[in-house]
Amino acid sequence: QVQLRESGGGLVQAGDSLTLSCHTSGGTYSTFALGWFRQFPGKEREYVAAIGWQFGSPYYADSSKGRFTISIDNFNNAVYLQMDNLQPEDTAVYYCAAGSFSQERLWGRYWGQGTQVTVSS
Repeated sequence: QVQLRESGGGLVQAGDSLTLSCHTSGGTYSTFALGWFRQFPGKEREYVAAIGWQFGSPYYADSSKGRFTISIDNFNNAVYLQMDNLQPEDTAVYYCAAGSFSQERLWGRYWGQGTQVTVSS
């Protein structure tokens, strides 16, 4: 079973940066595409970014282009999300996800428990 563990969330001020980490386990890491979602209370989880396994090619939702950077460490089975110039509108629970990539986005099958990112103004 694929297991995902996020870390790195916290309380920051507008304009700050954070890097979220996701460590995976379960032995089938390379079978799936990896990426990040975020979720506001009462709303559906929103796709943020995904990364290709073989070449580490990044893909981004339109809302995350320019400020967010996704990367992967294949040997350590970890994926990261660097978030720059954070704004209060970025406040959400961020989830690491593993699944399939189609229709220009990641479709999550396995999820971490989430890490809270709160941006104050």
